[in-house]
Amino acid sequence: MAAMTTSDPKTDLHDYLKSVRDTLLWKLDGLSEYDVRRPLTPTGTNLLGLVKHLAGIEYGYFGDTFGRPPAEQPPGFEEGAEPNADLWATPEESREEIVGLYRRASAHADATIEDLPLDAVGHVPWWPSGRDAVSLHRILVHVIAETNRHAGHADIVRELIDGAAGLRRDNDNLWGGDESWWAEHHKRVEQAAQEAGKG
Repeated sequence: MAAMTTSDPKTDLHDYLKSVRDTLLWKLDGLSEYDVRRPLTPTGTNLLGLVKHLAGIEYGYFGDTFGRPPAEQPPGFEEGAEPNADLWATPEESREEIVGLYRRASAHADATIEDLPLDAVGHVPWWPSGRDAVSLHRILVHVIAETNRHAGHADIVRELIDGAAGLRRDNDNLWGGDESWWAEHHKRVEQAAQEAGKG
């Protein structure tokens, strides 16, 4: 049996967070201003809005939670903001501004992750009293889970826009073939659903 390699838990978690950040931003590549903002679900899910939302998430969980507030207030998270203001970009907010915001929030989060031990205690201001005390470890897991959830949304939205799918630029992680293979696969899945629906 091969020996297991040892690794540092904080480094592992941080690497997973960095990887999913890259995946999320990759979903914007090559799209028009309209397409990165276009709502493709009844609840308005759109690519640039997901990035904007996650910038606020990183600033909040790795900033305010550990007494390290950011120098800027992420748009859509300010007191009195309209509902869901953090989940879409206004015409005045450029793609470059939102991506820049996300990169600054990520750098702020990275500094917190690097400076504090996994058992460092923080307090999430918007969580109920009695449940608001958290460790850096818990927050890392929480933000990785939330970022992956929204990266999954981005996967689907991007595929609906132009058919681009996959995990990363260098590895789509999809098992399948060319366009005709996927068309046939889609047809088989639809046929199975129709047959099951009749039963």
